[in-house]
Amino acid sequence: MDLFTPQYPTEFISFGSGSSGNCYMLRRGPESVLIDLGVGIRSFKRYLHQYAVSPRNVRAIFVTHDHTDHVKAVGKFAAEAGMPVYATAAVHEGMRRNRFMTRKVPDEQVRTLTVGEPVEVLGLTFTPFPVVHDSADCVGYRIESPGFTFCLATDVGSVTDDVRRAVSQADYLVLESNYDIAMLATGRYPQRLKDRITGGRGHLCNDDTADLLATSLKPGVRHVWLCHLSEENNTPDLALKTVTSRLEKAGLQPGEAFRLDALPRTRPNGFCTLD
Repeated sequence: MDLFTPQYPTEFISFGSGSSGNCYMLRRGPESVLIDLGVGIRSFKRYLHQYAVSPRNVRAIFVTHDHTDHVKAVGKFAAEAGMPVYATAAVHEGMRRNRFMTRKVPDEQVRTLTVGEPVEVLGLTFTPFPVVHDSADCVGYRIESPGFTFCLATDVGSVTDDVRRAVSQADYLVLESNYDIAMLATGRYPQRLKDRITGGRGHLCNDDTADLLATSLKPGVRHVWLCHLSEENNTPDLALKTVTSRLEKAGLQPGEAFRLDALPRTRPNGFCTLD
């Protein structure tokens, strides 16, 4: 049976989205692809078992950037399961230097991506686009299938034309909404960390995410997930309220025209079928 016929729809799940660990999966039939693997390896394997995903059927890992909350278990799982790891040259080098990655990606499993150049896995076309962040390098992914375009952009320091273009192309979108401006300003973070978060190479606040969505969402978008919410400086209710209010002012109706959800920080959200 052809794995890429309509008998096997594409499904999306988040296994974690936040500073405690990020990991996303696209599944087609029995086979799947990961984007980032920053959750603990034992938790990740427990999630695979919970959702009946065989580690042997994970065909590749695509990495956004080299921060530990996105790559902690990449090397260990890739070495055990023997799949390729796709990332830009700078991200691969950053992972080699990351002392919190106790197991590195084996040389024979390194696959080097170039921004703007597509790679096909499981009948899905992955094209990396640049994202501004204070890591060795950072990319988002535009993932295309004949029936839809899925885009993911996390750890977005500032809104660029590349990010705006990805938002405008997505039928399904995972986009960072990291912090609430007032919560961060009055919170307990030291000033240097606050400056890092808001300095244009850190993270995207709820208001900027809301403005980006209100001005750039594709007509006919089907589902938007807010990702990488801060535990200290945001809440799912606040992020959704901020984004919903701005969208409604722009004449958009989340919940009616399309779904809007906030991804859980430390647990799976369950598989969602993409058309």
